[in-house]
Amino acid sequence: MIAMLDLEAYPLDRPDSGGYAALVETCRAALRADGMFELPGFLRPQVAAHAAALATPAMASASFRHARTHNVYFLDHVAGLPADHPALQTVESINHTLCADQVLGNPVLDLYEWPPFAAFLAATMNKPALYPMDDAIACVNIQSTRAGEGLNWHFDRSEFTVTVLLQAPQAGGELEYRKDVRTHDDANYAGVAAVLNGTDPLVTRMPLKLGALNVFRGVNTLHRVVPVSGPVDRMVAILCYYETPGVAMSASERTGFYGRA
Repeated sequence: MIAMLDLEAYPLDRPDSGGYAALVETCRAALRADGMFELPGFLRPQVAAHAAALATPAMASASFRHARTHNVYFLDHVAGLPADHPALQTVESINHTLCADQVLGNPVLDLYEWPPFAAFLAATMNKPALYPMDDAIACVNIQSTRAGEGLNWHFDRSEFTVTVLLQAPQAGGELEYRKDVRTHDDANYAGVAAVLNGTDPLVTRMPLKLGALNVFRGVNTLHRVVPVSGPVDRMVAILCYYETPGVAMSASERTGFYGRA
């Protein structure tokens, strides 16, 4: 891992050190304040570029193009809201996905399977432990977004998302988000509509940083990937962990996300 990660800045290999404790606390504070934390250069830029290069041929020939029209909830209807409510306006998302079994030998799999990484993520979230998925397809994805494509406004179903940026496009591709637009007790449909209509001044856009680790709480934070411009794809690794061991997608979920079971 020494060759892959910046372990001087991010001492995941020294969990008993003062530097590790300080890093964990910094990440916890960012999660509380911003709903996310980002570690620029976590994966060394040359390693990120190598991971992207390894994935590029399969991305061009064997990736699953996932195009869908949806609302921010990914639901057909929301109880109590009329179908024409501004919070239910539909948007389009398009991306291309490679599954873990299509990127064997890629460095992102080494990172995913390195136990100190999962232990670090658990510590930042104040969880006893996190476990890799027991799913050879869904555990790690590499996702590409091409010119004119983006992942449009939505809330995540999972509590958190872990990504590493492998390749930045010439323009676009940034994460744009509105932190805590809703809460467990308040759906704030007017606030959701304001984000979709472009009238919420608190929407934030995060610049892209090659090799950056991003841990994002997207359950109550409305967010999107800004459409990409230019001939260079946005490419990101998505690493999936759970609080219990043995988690796997169902055959229908795999078919929906990846086009195969």
